[in-house]
Amino acid sequence: MSQGFIKTTENNYLADSKRGSFEFAEVGVNFTKSFTDQLRVGLQLFTRDLGPIGNYTPQLDWFYLDYRFWDWLGIRAGRTKLPFGLYNETNDIDSARVPILLPQSVYPITSRDYLLAQTGAELYGRVPLEGAGSLEYRAYGGTIYLDTTASASTIARLTVPYVVGGRLIWQTPLEGLQVGGSVQAIRLDLDYQPPAALVTKLQMDGSLPADFRGPLKIEAPVLLTVGSVEYQTGDLLLAAEYSRWRAKLESPIQVLVADTDTVSERGYLMTSYRTAPWLSPGLYYSVFFKDVDHRSGRDAYQHDVAATLRFDLTDHWLLKLEGHYMHGTGALASAQNDNQPTKTLAADWGLLLLKTTAYF
Repeated sequence: MSQGFIKTTENNYLADSKRGSFEFAEVGVNFTKSFTDQLRVGLQLFTRDLGPIGNYTPQLDWFYLDYRFWDWLGIRAGRTKLPFGLYNETNDIDSARVPILLPQSVYPITSRDYLLAQTGAELYGRVPLEGAGSLEYRAYGGTIYLDTTASASTIARLTVPYVVGGRLIWQTPLEGLQVGGSVQAIRLDLDYQPPAALVTKLQMDGSLPADFRGPLKIEAPVLLTVGSVEYQTGDLLLAAEYSRWRAKLESPIQVLVADTDTVSERGYLMTSYRTAPWLSPGLYYSVFFKDVDHRSGRDAYQHDVAATLRFDLTDHWLLKLEGHYMHGTGALASAQNDNQPTKTLAADWGLLLLKTTAYF
Protein backbone atom coordinates (compact mmCIF):
# COMPACT_ATOMS: atom_id res chain seq x y z
CA MET A 1 0.00 0.00 0.00
CA SER A 2 1.27 3.47 -0.81
CA GLN A 3 0.38 7.12 -0.44
CA GLY A 4 1.90 9.88 -2.53
CA PHE A 5 1.83 13.63 -3.08
CA ILE A 6 2.04 15.46 -6.43
CA LYS A 7 2.96 19.13 -6.96
CA THR A 8 3.74 20.99 -10.18
CA THR A 9 5.02 24.53 -10.68
CA GLU A 10 2.81 25.00 -13.76
CA ASN A 11 0.13 22.94 -15.52
CA ASN A 12 -1.94 20.17 -13.95
CA TYR A 13 -0.43 16.73 -14.47
CA LEU A 14 -2.07 13.44 -13.44
CA ALA A 15 -4.13 15.27 -10.79
CA ASP A 16 -4.95 18.81 -9.64
CA SER A 17 -1.23 19.19 -9.11
CA LYS A 18 -0.72 22.95 -9.29
CA ARG A 19 -2.34 23.23 -5.87
CA GLY A 20 -0.72 20.01 -4.70
CA SER A 21 -2.67 16.77 -4.51
CA PHE A 22 -2.75 13.65 -2.34
CA GLU A 23 -4.84 11.85 -5.00
CA PHE A 24 -1.97 9.45 -5.57
CA ALA A 25 -2.59 6.24 -3.63
CA GLU A 26 -2.56 2.49 -4.30
CA VAL A 27 -3.52 -0.62 -2.36
CA GLY A 28 -2.94 -4.14 -3.65
CA VAL A 29 -2.92 -7.64 -2.23
CA ASN A 30 -1.85 -10.72 -4.17
CA PHE A 31 -1.74 -14.44 -3.55
CA THR A 32 0.22 -17.19 -5.31
CA LYS A 33 0.16 -20.92 -4.66
CA SER A 34 2.17 -23.78 -6.18
CA PHE A 35 0.24 -27.06 -6.17
CA THR A 36 2.97 -29.05 -7.92
CA ASP A 37 6.35 -28.30 -9.46
CA GLN A 38 4.51 -27.52 -12.70
CA LEU A 39 1.17 -26.00 -11.60
CA ARG A 40 0.78 -22.58 -10.00
CA VAL A 41 -2.10 -20.14 -9.53
CA GLY A 42 -2.20 -16.48 -8.55
CA LEU A 43 -4.38 -13.39 -8.32
CA GLN A 44 -4.23 -9.75 -7.25
CA LEU A 45 -6.87 -7.38 -5.91
CA PHE A 46 -6.06 -3.73 -6.50
CA THR A 47 -7.48 -0.26 -6.07
CA ARG A 48 -6.04 3.20 -6.65
CA ASP A 49 -6.73 6.90 -6.76
CA LEU A 50 -4.87 9.03 -9.30
CA GLY A 51 -6.59 12.34 -9.89
CA PRO A 52 -9.78 11.55 -11.84
CA ILE A 53 -8.79 7.89 -12.33
CA GLY A 54 -9.67 5.00 -10.05
CA ASN A 55 -11.36 6.69 -7.10
CA TYR A 56 -10.69 3.57 -5.01
CA THR A 57 -12.85 1.30 -7.14
CA PRO A 58 -11.64 -2.26 -6.36
CA GLN A 59 -10.81 -4.60 -9.22
CA LEU A 60 -9.42 -8.05 -9.85
CA ASP A 61 -6.17 -6.86 -11.37
CA TRP A 62 -4.81 -10.17 -12.62
CA PHE A 63 -5.31 -13.88 -12.09
CA TYR A 64 -3.88 -16.93 -13.78
CA LEU A 65 -3.45 -20.69 -13.99
CA ASP A 66 0.15 -21.51 -14.92
CA TYR A 67 1.36 -24.94 -16.05
CA ARG A 68 5.01 -25.38 -17.04
CA PHE A 69 5.62 -28.53 -19.11
CA TRP A 70 9.35 -27.98 -19.61
CA ASP A 71 11.75 -25.06 -19.22
CA TRP A 72 11.16 -24.19 -22.86
CA LEU A 73 7.35 -24.42 -22.79
CA GLY A 74 4.70 -23.25 -20.35
CA ILE A 75 1.15 -21.95 -20.64
CA ARG A 76 -0.82 -19.39 -18.64
CA ALA A 77 -4.54 -18.71 -18.86
CA GLY A 78 -6.67 -16.06 -17.20
CA ARG A 79 -6.02 -12.35 -16.91
CA THR A 80 -2.26 -12.31 -17.43
CA LYS A 81 0.19 -9.42 -17.30
CA LEU A 82 1.37 -8.08 -20.65
CA PRO A 83 5.08 -8.68 -21.31
CA PHE A 84 5.70 -5.31 -22.99
CA GLY A 85 9.15 -3.78 -22.67
CA LEU A 86 11.35 -4.44 -19.68
CA TYR A 87 9.18 -3.20 -16.83
CA ASN A 88 5.48 -3.35 -17.72
CA GLU A 89 4.95 -6.45 -15.57
CA THR A 90 6.40 -4.71 -12.49
CA ASN A 91 4.70 -1.37 -13.15
CA ASP A 92 2.40 -1.94 -10.16
CA ILE A 93 5.23 -2.97 -7.78
CA ASP A 94 6.74 0.19 -6.29
CA SER A 95 9.33 -1.75 -4.28
CA ALA A 96 10.78 -3.33 -7.46
CA ARG A 97 12.32 -0.11 -8.81
CA VAL A 98 13.92 3.18 -7.86
CA PRO A 99 11.72 5.75 -9.72
CA ILE A 100 8.27 6.68 -8.48
CA LEU A 101 7.12 7.08 -12.07
CA LEU A 102 8.67 4.86 -14.68
CA PRO A 103 9.53 6.84 -17.85
CA GLN A 104 6.10 8.01 -18.93
CA SER A 105 6.88 8.03 -22.63
CA VAL A 106 6.92 4.20 -22.62
CA TYR A 107 4.96 3.33 -19.43
CA PRO A 108 2.19 5.96 -19.10
CA ILE A 109 0.54 5.51 -15.72
CA THR A 110 -2.77 6.89 -17.02
CA SER A 111 -2.96 4.00 -19.53
CA ARG A 112 -2.50 1.30 -16.89
CA ASP A 113 -5.94 -0.25 -17.52
CA TYR A 114 -5.04 -0.75 -21.20
CA LEU A 115 -1.46 -1.90 -20.81
CA LEU A 116 -1.20 -3.98 -17.62
CA ALA A 117 -3.00 -7.24 -18.44
CA GLN A 118 -5.10 -9.13 -20.98
CA THR A 119 -7.71 -11.83 -20.60
CA GLY A 120 -6.74 -14.86 -22.65
CA ALA A 121 -3.79 -17.23 -22.87
CA GLU A 122 -0.02 -17.03 -23.09
CA LEU A 123 2.82 -19.35 -24.10
CA TYR A 124 6.26 -18.81 -22.57
CA GLY A 125 9.61 -20.46 -22.11
CA ARG A 126 13.38 -20.18 -22.03
CA VAL A 127 15.60 -21.78 -24.66
CA PRO A 128 19.33 -22.24 -23.90
CA LEU A 129 21.79 -21.26 -26.64
CA GLU A 130 24.82 -23.03 -25.18
CA GLY A 131 27.68 -20.51 -25.23
CA ALA A 132 25.48 -17.74 -26.69
CA GLY A 133 23.30 -17.25 -23.61
CA SER A 134 19.57 -17.98 -23.78
CA LEU A 135 16.32 -16.74 -25.32
CA GLU A 136 13.21 -16.03 -23.28
CA TYR A 137 9.98 -15.82 -25.27
CA ARG A 138 6.39 -14.81 -24.47
CA ALA A 139 3.43 -14.94 -26.90
CA TYR A 140 -0.15 -14.07 -25.96
CA GLY A 141 -3.61 -13.37 -27.29
CA GLY A 142 -6.98 -12.38 -25.89
CA THR A 143 -8.92 -9.26 -25.10
CA ILE A 144 -9.05 -6.44 -22.56
CA TYR A 145 -12.19 -5.65 -20.60
CA LEU A 146 -12.46 -1.94 -19.91
CA ASP A 147 -14.61 0.00 -17.47
CA THR A 148 -16.15 2.78 -19.57
CA THR A 149 -18.29 4.27 -16.83
CA ALA A 150 -15.87 7.19 -16.51
CA SER A 151 -15.60 7.74 -20.28
CA ALA A 152 -16.77 10.92 -21.93
CA SER A 153 -20.51 11.03 -22.58
CA THR A 154 -19.86 10.99 -26.34
CA ILE A 155 -18.42 7.46 -26.11
CA ALA A 156 -21.40 5.12 -25.75
CA ARG A 157 -19.36 1.90 -25.91
CA LEU A 158 -15.72 0.87 -25.99
CA THR A 159 -14.63 -2.72 -26.58
CA VAL A 160 -11.42 -4.55 -27.49
CA PRO A 161 -12.07 -7.33 -30.06
CA TYR A 162 -8.49 -8.57 -29.73
CA VAL A 163 -5.02 -8.00 -28.38
CA VAL A 164 -2.09 -10.14 -29.56
CA GLY A 165 1.62 -9.75 -29.03
CA GLY A 166 4.87 -11.12 -27.83
CA ARG A 167 8.29 -10.40 -26.42
CA LEU A 168 11.68 -11.95 -27.12
CA ILE A 169 14.63 -11.30 -24.81
CA TRP A 170 18.17 -12.46 -25.47
CA GLN A 171 20.10 -12.94 -22.25
CA THR A 172 23.60 -12.53 -23.59
CA PRO A 173 26.75 -14.40 -22.49
CA LEU A 174 27.81 -11.20 -20.71
CA GLU A 175 26.28 -11.59 -17.25
CA GLY A 176 23.69 -8.91 -16.54
CA LEU A 177 23.22 -7.81 -20.17
CA GLN A 178 19.93 -8.52 -21.93
CA VAL A 179 18.49 -7.23 -25.20
CA GLY A 180 14.90 -7.59 -26.31
CA GLY A 181 12.02 -6.57 -28.51
CA SER A 182 8.26 -6.42 -27.93
CA VAL A 183 5.28 -6.03 -30.23
CA GLN A 184 1.59 -5.66 -29.46
CA ALA A 185 -1.41 -5.25 -31.76
CA ILE A 186 -4.72 -4.15 -30.29
CA ARG A 187 -7.99 -2.93 -31.76
CA LEU A 188 -10.48 -0.65 -30.06
CA ASP A 189 -14.09 -0.42 -31.27
CA LEU A 190 -15.95 2.71 -30.25
CA ASP A 191 -19.57 3.80 -30.52
CA TYR A 192 -19.31 7.58 -30.82
CA GLN A 193 -22.39 9.68 -30.20
CA PRO A 194 -21.66 13.13 -31.68
CA PRO A 195 -23.20 16.22 -30.05
CA ALA A 196 -26.78 16.81 -31.17
CA ALA A 197 -26.01 20.41 -32.20
CA LEU A 198 -23.25 19.19 -34.55
CA VAL A 199 -25.51 16.54 -36.09
CA THR A 200 -28.28 19.09 -36.69
CA LYS A 201 -25.87 21.57 -38.30
CA LEU A 202 -24.40 18.96 -40.65
CA GLN A 203 -27.85 17.67 -41.58
CA MET A 204 -29.04 21.18 -42.37
CA ASP A 205 -26.16 21.85 -44.76
CA GLY A 206 -26.51 18.43 -46.39
CA SER A 207 -23.19 17.01 -45.15
CA LEU A 208 -24.93 14.32 -43.10
CA PRO A 209 -27.93 12.14 -44.04
CA ALA A 210 -31.18 13.37 -42.55
CA ASP A 211 -31.92 9.94 -41.05
CA PHE A 212 -28.62 9.72 -39.11
CA ARG A 213 -29.27 9.10 -35.43
CA GLY A 214 -25.99 7.58 -34.31
CA PRO A 215 -23.98 6.24 -32.76
CA LEU A 216 -21.07 6.23 -35.21
CA LYS A 217 -19.07 3.00 -35.15
CA ILE A 218 -15.32 3.66 -35.24
CA GLU A 219 -12.43 1.19 -35.40
CA ALA A 220 -9.03 2.08 -33.93
CA PRO A 221 -6.26 -0.47 -34.62
CA VAL A 222 -3.04 0.23 -32.70
CA LEU A 223 0.43 -1.29 -33.11
CA LEU A 224 3.01 -0.87 -30.34
CA THR A 225 6.67 -1.82 -30.68
CA VAL A 226 9.63 -1.36 -28.34
CA GLY A 227 13.30 -2.27 -28.39
CA SER A 228 15.01 -2.77 -25.03
CA VAL A 229 18.47 -3.12 -23.54
CA GLU A 230 19.39 -3.51 -19.87
CA TYR A 231 22.67 -4.05 -18.05
CA GLN A 232 22.91 -4.83 -14.34
CA THR A 233 26.17 -5.35 -12.53
CA GLY A 234 26.33 -5.31 -8.78
CA ASP A 235 24.33 -2.32 -7.54
CA LEU A 236 24.38 -0.50 -10.91
CA LEU A 237 21.50 -0.52 -13.39
CA LEU A 238 21.64 0.90 -16.93
CA ALA A 239 18.61 0.67 -19.23
CA ALA A 240 17.36 2.17 -22.47
CA GLU A 241 14.24 1.63 -24.56
CA TYR A 242 12.95 3.02 -27.87
CA SER A 243 9.32 2.66 -28.89
CA ARG A 244 6.89 3.61 -31.63
CA TRP A 245 3.11 3.44 -31.31
CA ARG A 246 1.03 3.57 -34.50
CA ALA A 247 -2.64 4.44 -33.99
CA LYS A 248 -5.26 4.56 -36.73
CA LEU A 249 -8.81 5.87 -36.62
CA GLU A 250 -11.17 4.46 -39.24
CA SER A 251 -14.57 6.15 -39.55
CA PRO A 252 -17.40 5.53 -42.04
CA ILE A 253 -18.51 9.20 -41.96
CA GLN A 254 -15.60 11.56 -42.50
CA VAL A 255 -17.48 14.80 -41.74
CA LEU A 256 -18.01 13.59 -38.18
CA VAL A 257 -14.68 11.85 -37.55
CA ALA A 258 -11.89 11.93 -40.12
CA ASP A 259 -9.59 8.96 -40.66
CA THR A 260 -6.16 9.40 -39.07
CA ASP A 261 -2.90 7.46 -39.04
CA THR A 262 -0.43 8.71 -36.42
CA VAL A 263 2.91 7.35 -35.26
CA SER A 264 4.24 8.54 -31.90
CA GLU A 265 7.90 8.21 -30.89
CA ARG A 266 8.99 7.37 -27.36
CA GLY A 267 12.21 6.53 -25.56
CA TYR A 268 14.38 6.92 -22.48
CA LEU A 269 17.79 6.39 -20.89
CA MET A 270 17.80 5.38 -17.20
CA THR A 271 20.31 4.56 -14.49
CA SER A 272 20.26 3.86 -10.76
CA TYR A 273 22.82 2.82 -8.17
CA ARG A 274 22.43 1.39 -4.68
CA THR A 275 24.98 3.44 -2.77
CA ALA A 276 24.01 1.98 0.62
CA PRO A 277 21.53 -0.63 1.88
CA TRP A 278 19.14 2.23 2.70
CA LEU A 279 19.81 4.66 -0.20
CA SER A 280 19.41 4.31 -3.99
CA PRO A 281 19.57 7.38 -6.24
CA GLY A 282 18.27 7.22 -9.81
CA LEU A 283 18.20 9.37 -12.93
CA TYR A 284 16.50 9.19 -16.32
CA TYR A 285 15.79 11.22 -19.43
CA SER A 286 12.56 10.45 -21.27
CA VAL A 287 11.28 11.90 -24.55
CA PHE A 288 7.87 11.74 -26.23
CA PHE A 289 6.80 13.00 -29.67
CA LYS A 290 3.07 12.80 -30.30
CA ASP A 291 3.49 12.58 -34.09
CA VAL A 292 6.80 11.80 -35.81
CA ASP A 293 5.72 13.93 -38.79
CA HIS A 294 4.92 17.01 -36.69
CA ARG A 295 7.63 17.74 -34.12
CA SER A 296 7.34 21.52 -33.73
CA GLY A 297 5.26 23.35 -31.13
CA ARG A 298 5.28 22.74 -27.39
CA ASP A 299 2.21 20.50 -27.60
CA ALA A 300 4.00 18.13 -30.03
CA TYR A 301 6.58 16.82 -27.55
CA GLN A 302 7.50 16.38 -23.90
CA HIS A 303 11.04 16.06 -22.59
CA ASP A 304 11.38 14.80 -19.02
CA VAL A 305 14.53 14.79 -16.86
CA ALA A 306 13.89 13.00 -13.55
CA ALA A 307 15.99 12.43 -10.44
CA THR A 308 14.95 10.11 -7.58
CA LEU A 309 16.13 9.30 -4.07
CA ARG A 310 14.85 6.01 -2.66
CA PHE A 311 15.19 5.47 1.10
CA ASP A 312 14.66 1.92 2.41
CA LEU A 313 13.68 2.78 5.97
CA THR A 314 13.08 -0.87 6.96
CA ASP A 315 12.79 -4.19 5.16
CA HIS A 316 9.11 -3.45 4.54
CA TRP A 317 8.84 0.35 4.32
CA LEU A 318 10.34 2.78 1.83
CA LEU A 319 10.18 6.48 1.07
CA LYS A 320 10.89 8.13 -2.30
CA LEU A 321 11.48 11.73 -3.33
CA GLU A 322 11.47 12.60 -7.03
CA GLY A 323 11.86 15.78 -9.06
CA HIS A 324 11.18 16.30 -12.77
CA TYR A 325 12.07 19.10 -15.15
CA MET A 326 9.59 19.07 -18.03
CA HIS A 327 9.92 20.80 -21.39
CA GLY A 328 6.84 20.61 -23.60
CA THR A 329 3.17 19.79 -23.06
CA GLY A 330 2.60 16.87 -25.44
CA ALA A 331 1.52 14.44 -22.70
CA LEU A 332 -0.74 16.85 -20.81
CA ALA A 333 -4.53 16.65 -20.83
CA SER A 334 -6.50 19.73 -21.81
CA ALA A 335 -9.44 18.55 -19.66
CA GLN A 336 -7.29 18.76 -16.51
CA ASN A 337 -6.17 22.28 -17.39
CA ASP A 338 -9.49 24.13 -17.60
CA ASN A 339 -9.92 22.88 -21.18
CA GLN A 340 -7.12 25.12 -22.38
CA PRO A 341 -5.38 23.93 -25.57
CA THR A 342 -2.13 22.24 -24.56
CA LYS A 343 -0.25 24.54 -26.96
CA THR A 344 -1.11 27.47 -24.69
CA LEU A 345 0.14 25.87 -21.46
CA ALA A 346 3.53 26.67 -19.90
CA ALA A 347 6.30 25.05 -21.95
CA ASP A 348 8.75 24.65 -19.05
CA TRP A 349 7.54 23.36 -15.71
CA GLY A 350 8.55 21.25 -12.75
CA LEU A 351 7.04 18.24 -11.03
CA LEU A 352 7.69 17.12 -7.44
CA LEU A 353 6.61 13.69 -6.17
CA LEU A 354 6.75 12.22 -2.68
CA LYS A 355 5.66 8.64 -2.03
CA THR A 356 5.82 6.16 0.82
CA THR A 357 5.09 2.45 0.43
CA ALA A 358 4.69 -0.46 2.81
CA TYR A 359 5.06 -3.95 1.37
CA PHE A 360 5.15 -7.46 2.80
